[in-house]
Amino acid sequence: MALLRPGEGTLQAIEREVAPPGPGELLLRVHVCGVCRTDLHVVDGELPLQRFPCVPGHEVVGSVVAAGPGAARFAPGTRVGVPWLHDTCGTCRWCASGRENLCESARFTGWTVDGGYAEYMTAREDFCFALPPACSDEQAAPLLCAGLIGWRALGMAGAARTLGLYGFGAAGHLVAQVALQQGRRVYAFTRPGDAAAQALARSLGVQWAGGSDETPPTPIDGALLFAPVGALVPIALAHSEPGSTIVCAGIHMSDLPAMPYSLLWKERAVRSVANLTRCDGATFFEWLATHPLASTTEVFPLAAANEALARLRSGRLTGAAVLDCR
Repeated sequence: MALLRPGEGTLQAIEREVAPPGPGELLLRVHVCGVCRTDLHVVDGELPLQRFPCVPGHEVVGSVVAAGPGAARFAPGTRVGVPWLHDTCGTCRWCASGRENLCESARFTGWTVDGGYAEYMTAREDFCFALPPACSDEQAAPLLCAGLIGWRALGMAGAARTLGLYGFGAAGHLVAQVALQQGRRVYAFTRPGDAAAQALARSLGVQWAGGSDETPPTPIDGALLFAPVGALVPIALAHSEPGSTIVCAGIHMSDLPAMPYSLLWKERAVRSVANLTRCDGATFFEWLATHPLASTTEVFPLAAANEALARLRSGRLTGAAVLDCR
């Protein structure tokens, strides 16, 4: 399924020859692909595209069909995961300092290169991840972006003990489980009136769940914003204690409104998450080996990708959507 014209908000099925893998690449038979809010930003034209048609999808689980020259890490038949970060230059100051997520030459799966809303795709072997054997394909797919970005964002919140999660979809419901297993208190903020998301949050053990227009029972000392709504930043700051960090965890967000300096006073901070690194993936999947997470998913056939995106766009999904591409 590919986006043929920018900003139209719909995908169309196209037929292509299956290309052989190039140097350092894997040819994958796609099993499933998660539907991420970033895919929605691509389809809706909020992220400028560099290629048409463009095949979205960057939470990909597939099996190796063939390996290109120099690719020897994964044997044919091995199940691997493909994340958002497709590749980087490997030589710039960002890559050399362990911050490859900031590489200005980076390419991204499902945005600057074709992604996993497909039956077959190619991926750079050195940017793919081995997946926990205990995870089903459908459970593993959301881990490859929602889980990874949540993991990176949680690290940026530091030692926050009472954590606010604004937006309780794919990323929120996964990182809530991580935070709870780390002994933190979690407050889940959803769209106002979203009873299903609040019920999911409570079922996972959060201490409080309510709408983003509600006041939590006690102040927070850190927050992760997964909803791409800039107006939530001053709201989160108003609910936070001195020294708190508010982490904006999306690649796209509406503009932040004007706000008084008093909301930042007393060493509160606002920062963003940009992409991820392979080190994030290594530490996350190592942690998962002893701390399993439960992905709440709704599975759609590949041909229903537009329906899954529409459901995400309107907020009518609980947990994560996954496309079955088999």
